[in-house]
Amino acid sequence: MKKLSVFTIAIAAIAFAACGGQKNAQNVDETDTLKSFEQQQIEASIKMHFDSIAAEFSKIKQPAFVQDKNGGITLSKEEKQVKPDYLIDAKVAEEATTLAEKYRILSALNVDKKIAELYEMPTEDYDKAISKLAADINDPSFKAIEDNSTIFETSSTLYDAMNENGRINFFWQLASAALVEELYVANKNADKFLSNFNDEAAANITFRIILILDAVNRLSEFDADIKPIAEALAPLDVLNATTVKELKTQLAEAKDKIDAARKALVK
Repeated sequence: MKKLSVFTIAIAAIAFAACGGQKNAQNVDETDTLKSFEQQQIEASIKMHFDSIAAEFSKIKQPAFVQDKNGGITLSKEEKQVKPDYLIDAKVAEEATTLAEKYRILSALNVDKKIAELYEMPTEDYDKAISKLAADINDPSFKAIEDNSTIFETSSTLYDAMNENGRINFFWQLASAALVEELYVANKNADKFLSNFNDEAAANITFRIILILDAVNRLSEFDADIKPIAEALAPLDVLNATTVKELKTQLAEAKDKIDAARKALVK
């Protein structure tokens, strides 16, 4: 079932409070006209802010280790023999019950599929789980992108499509799960996964955190499904690195916080 846009929910909540819940019979038309105007202004303001966050978010490149061909990261034959045991099992997709959970697991599995490819691990189970989740979700917005395996990138194209289809709240579910999974993976092998990072790339990761926190914190006022996500991500505000050295240090120090956020979102 299609979920109401957060803008609609926000407008209804704020407008009701502004009107005080009571109207005089003589000024019904006047109050309705005023409320309608106020709603339009509120809607425009909220939409402008979220559009601005999404626009900035979409400009930032994904971490190199989840880009096509893993951003040039290469593993030696010996490294590939030691397979990661921290990736999410594709069977987790079968345990997802709510729509929000399915969006988040879909996003996280896409991230882990990239890491599996880097280690030359079989990805058939990931492909099946991703396809099934996308079918269960049945979001027409996904038609705007060529490949469901790029959903986790949360591009401006996907944002616009989800906005048009009334699924915009779930865009931030996708973005939050992908971010947390990327941070979790980076922490598992920072020397390798951050090896081709420069300071700008390091700063971009923490800027993504700032933008997502801004979005989910605002959304949590109107969307019960987003509130636990905002609470899970809140401790990650300690990540504010502007250099690769700072990022490695902060990721290590925030390990428990990242693990807890991952558990809350996708496990």
